[in-house]
Amino acid sequence: MTAPALDPSWMSLAVALDAIGAAVYLKDGNSRYVFANEATERLLGIAHGSLAGRADAELLPPALTATLRLQDQALGVQPGPVRSEFTIDRDGQRREFQTVRMRLDPAGPGGAALLGVWLESSPLRRAEASLREALLQLEAQQQVNAGLREDAESRGTSRAAGGGLYPAEQFEDHLRREVDLSMREHREFAVVLVELDPASAQGPAHDEADRERVAESLAGLLRGNTRAMDAPCRMGRDSFAVLLSGVGLATAHSRMESLRRQCATQLVVRDGQALRFTVSMGVASFPHTAQTQSGLVQAASDALAEAKQRGGNHVALASIPFDPR
Repeated sequence: MTAPALDPSWMSLAVALDAIGAAVYLKDGNSRYVFANEATERLLGIAHGSLAGRADAELLPPALTATLRLQDQALGVQPGPVRSEFTIDRDGQRREFQTVRMRLDPAGPGGAALLGVWLESSPLRRAEASLREALLQLEAQQQVNAGLREDAESRGTSRAAGGGLYPAEQFEDHLRREVDLSMREHREFAVVLVELDPASAQGPAHDEADRERVAESLAGLLRGNTRAMDAPCRMGRDSFAVLLSGVGLATAHSRMESLRRQCATQLVVRDGQALRFTVSMGVASFPHTAQTQSGLVQAASDALAEAKQRGGNHVALASIPFDPR
């Protein structure tokens, strides 16, 4: 039996699927092949052009043939396409496939009664398994590093209570001292309010444990981007504050913009799953944007609100009041 001349649209479909390694075939009412693209021939180990008119029983082991026959028969009572997963063990090799098969009514080209498309998923499954293993190893290493860092900090600084950051109740004390120092020495300093953006902006929602792991990662980035004279604090579950000593508005913005980019590219791992996050930040400086302690915090809060209003993943600067004098 020779392959029938097919409509150009069918041939275009077969060529397109063959280009991505997908096997596409047509069978008649007796489950004999009417047409198969080259990917199907390679899958079955058949010479090019010799598949038409043959049945699975002539090509495959009896157990596999029986399974395929049952699946072909089941299509007769199921309307529309049927998706399934299929595994073939041949010559000591296991190959996994995603399949879509459907009954053609009325009959398709050449009297075909069934259309099948098979796409091998084995390489993807192996890649996913390798990636998951790598993520688990990375997660374990992150936990070891975090433990070592917290142990070192607990011996040398009061930051340890906040996961390496100062606790919220110390923020006001640090801010008060910096205001006094700034007024005595006539120098600037900056306050930055930082908040984690909603996880939905990055993908699937995070649960509470995910959120805490992300917050711990952000705390680590804040530690790495601040100096000994600065005061990074954790203010709440998703909120942080940073006091940058002796830093003006422009420098503070540059440093926080660098931190924002680090957050957007940071890979956080929990239970072998990769988590992504972004942050919004509001930056204010003393005495340019405000000349009182409460006014400075309010200016940074207003800037943070603006950053969030812009959709997150943004650093906003507090406005500098205009003095007409």
